[in-house]
Amino acid sequence: MTLPLVAPDAFFALDLRVGTVVAAEAFPEARKPAVKLTIDFGPELGARRSSAQLTVRYAPEQLLGRQVIAAVNLGVRRIAGFTSEVLVLGAMPDPVDVVLLALDAPVPNGTRIG
Repeated sequence: MTLPLVAPDAFFALDLRVGTVVAAEAFPEARKPAVKLTIDFGPELGARRSSAQLTVRYAPEQLLGRQVIAAVNLGVRRIAGFTSEVLVLGAMPDPVDVVLLALDAPVPNGTRIG
């Protein structure tokens, strides 16, 4: 399978950051099973919210205090009345299962991925 090439500038236009989940709750109103997250991205970006389809592997209480990686400059999306401001990143072994990307060691909230 040949994958389309993307210019390096397109990749570097994404602002990927590390943040810590400070609040997580079930999101039963979403069309697909999801969790509402509030993520602290440090003093520069502050707290941002995300709707993440993580329910196959994670209960909301398991996410509290966990560092995640998210794209923070994709704009906002409205999902069942909820404003999702960042896209949390994970690997998808199948269309409904998400495995969160993880760091080997803690880093300050707001640290850039590059």
